[in-house]
Amino acid sequence: MHTITRLTVDDFRAGIANLADLLVDVVAGGSSVGFVTPLDHAAAAAWWRSLDSSVADGSRRVWVARGPNGVAGTVGLVLDPRPNSRHRAEVVKLMVHGDARGRGLGRALLRTAEQGAADAGRHLLLLDTEAESTADHLYRTAGWTRYGLVPDYATDPAGTLRDCTFYYKRVA
Repeated sequence: MHTITRLTVDDFRAGIANLADLLVDVVAGGSSVGFVTPLDHAAAAAWWRSLDSSVADGSRRVWVARGPNGVAGTVGLVLDPRPNSRHRAEVVKLMVHGDARGRGLGRALLRTAEQGAADAGRHLLLLDTEAESTADHLYRTAGWTRYGLVPDYATDPAGTLRDCTFYYKRVA
């Protein structure tokens, strides 16, 4: 059983080491989340620390799923601050630890981000993911609408170019 909670800025700062552990695990496991291997803990922690100001000002919201073994997953929501974009947000960095996959945690984190967006008055969500990946399947089966595919958009953790699928979803 996992408990999903939104991190306060203080919780975020205190949890950077655990978030870095999670990021290192998912990249080592082959998940395409913007990093290549090898990714060491120091670099992962530095990336999380670089998000501090956006978490502090509320433009980025971060949830974590905790279980018996600690942090098992995370998801982020970036709220677009521009005046003509305050109705939308982007779901980012949905990650589930390798030991916790296949049990619905990714889907639960995604629902949490969707509800968080609706609670923030955001009605249109966007995201992108590696095409034909496990994450791609998750978004398709969770009611997201594919609106495009870009070939060779980003590399996977091994450095191989991969296609990327772009999705949107309207939430109440």
